Amino acid sequence: MGYLYNDILCSGRKKMAMLIDPDSFSLDSMERLGRLLAAAPPDILLVGGSLVSTSVDDFVLLLKTITTLPIVLFPGNAVQFAPSADGLLLLSLISGRNPEFLIGQQVVAAPAIAASSVEVIPTGYMLIDGGAVTSVQYMSCTQPIPATKSDIAVATAQAGQLLGLGAIYLEAGSGARHHVPFEMISAVAGAIDIPLIVGGGIRDAETAARICQAGADMIVVGSALEKDPSMLVELREAVQKSN
Repeated sequence: MGYLYNDILCSGRKKMAMLIDPDSFSLDSMERLGRLLAAAPPDILLVGGSLVSTSVDDFVLLLKTITTLPIVLFPGNAVQFAPSADGLLLLSLISGRNPEFLIGQQVVAAPAIAASSVEVIPTGYMLIDGGAVTSVQYMSCTQPIPATKSDIAVATAQAGQLLGLGAIYLEAGSGARHHVPFEMISAVAGAIDIPLIVGGGIRDAETAARICQAGADMIVVGSALEKDPSMLVELREAVQKSN
């Protein structure tokens, strides 16, 4: 692993990623997005989603015309790989028992990834119950870890680290009613020595700050910024103040 992992994810400071679903952004909104990213840049941009019909590679190339921020893929399946991206969270859904998302989609994408210069960050993806059936739960046909079962989350994250994964991602899911519980975040953070990413259900600066204080190394915000992109400024400030 290279710059994105060593100098950003493992930097020792709290970080923020903005998750962009290519299907949710039009050409008309790109100019405004560029101005916003220049005024309050997150640490990285994540691109992807559970179901994406837009060409991810074309979208990444378009993003690169408005920003120099690192663009990291957050793919819902093998089709969403884009060689123009700077990095890739190579996700394995370790909280589920569906082999297609544990290893199947990764096998399909592996030849293209290996032939590219994209920096790969092997990531253990853990779906946590956020109080609603989310897109990732439906598309992956997996059961989320109950929000009250921190012991299961801890053991799953530990297994991911022992298997050699480079990061753990706790995900409540896009459109979740509730974020990952602070207690679960603290328990997982205290049990692993690799970066912890937390996303889903983060809708305000106070929650963002508390998730960072609980032990997250990076927070990911998507749906809330789609509804109100101007929130990026206060969310970014909250994360920076957590350092």
